Amino acid sequence: MASVTKRPSGRWRAVFTCEGCERHKGVPKQHTTHHDRKKDGEDWIDEQKTALRTGKWTDPKNARMTVGQWCDRWLEGYAVKKPSTVRQARTHVAKIKETFGGRKLRNLKPSDVKAWTGALADGGAEASYVYALHARLSQILTDAVLDGILPVNPCSRRTAPPSGKQRAFIATTDQMWALHDAMPEHLRPAILLGAFAGLRVAEVCGLRVADVDFLRAIINQAVQYPAEDLKTDESKTPIPVARELIEVLSASMVGRPASAWMIADEAGEQVGPWQIQRAVRAARLAATYKDAEGEGVKGLPDEFRFHDLRHYYASLLISEGSDVKVVQARLRHASAKTTLDTYAHLWPDTEESTRTATGKVLAARVDSSWTKGSKKAPKARNLADQA
Repeated sequence: MASVTKRPSGRWRAVFTCEGCERHKGVPKQHTTHHDRKKDGEDWIDEQKTALRTGKWTDPKNARMTVGQWCDRWLEGYAVKKPSTVRQARTHVAKIKETFGGRKLRNLKPSDVKAWTGALADGGAEASYVYALHARLSQILTDAVLDGILPVNPCSRRTAPPSGKQRAFIATTDQMWALHDAMPEHLRPAILLGAFAGLRVAEVCGLRVADVDFLRAIINQAVQYPAEDLKTDESKTPIPVARELIEVLSASMVGRPASAWMIADEAGEQVGPWQIQRAVRAARLAATYKDAEGEGVKGLPDEFRFHDLRHYYASLLISEGSDVKVVQARLRHASAKTTLDTYAHLWPDTEESTRTATGKVLAARVDSSWTKGSKKAPKARNLADQA
């Protein structure tokens, strides 16, 4: 139902009623606009009908909403997440608003998104960062579609930039021990927990003496720094560790109560992740180790960070023959895909083993059939020669 009528002021009032849309007290809601010309009002009504017919209709009152306004509203609902998650979202939103904050939400096009990600990349932003920003924008706009504010999300696989995933940096054992020895003594257990239990830095800072079963050699992580829930449910999985690690840890915990932090400063207070990371950066420069040729080297690679101890832990498991499900369980990944995406290149090449597996069956058949027939087995020929 629609109409265009002239008002006493001389302007034209266009009225559009969406029968299948939101109702007010049981009556279909009317949407109105005012125009200087009757034709403009008729054109507006035609636009509403076309959008309704194609499934792209949204309430005209939302047409003036900007990207920045919707981002602010979206963050209000997102505030129920963990504080660290919300902080990251706010950082992404601030970057999004720098470019699109004043743009009308419904005027945002796929070409605008592609131009934005391209400009970020040209400006020197890391590929992984650009990918994360695009993913955040897509998340925000998807919720706008669900709320009926936006007809279609302009972000898609077509607008997505490369993910920019890099291979994990795997430290050598000499590098790991060099870092350990260069750390302040009270922070050395943190290096051991990262390298031989695969704990993340926030988990190391949130570990209490009571979380370690010294008799059974198992770590039961309860919280992460400062006392927040763990990253995922899988992060609560108990971690079996070497008894040698337990012996070293127990020696440094003598006299501490069960409620004490495993990693604490000189006053016994909880250590924050930034303190460990800052110490790692300093130790990285001071560490001395031997390279593959036996030459002394001072300083670890610039890309080395605490999280790389977790990669070192994974490399140890893989080198000792652990399969992907075991490595996934020890690293407490939610999916084996995450494990494979990160560490697939560390598993030994199985090319020869697959040849052996199929070759044994074929060899048994060939030997059996030609022995029974008392004939000399034919020489293998290239299939291309038989064509």
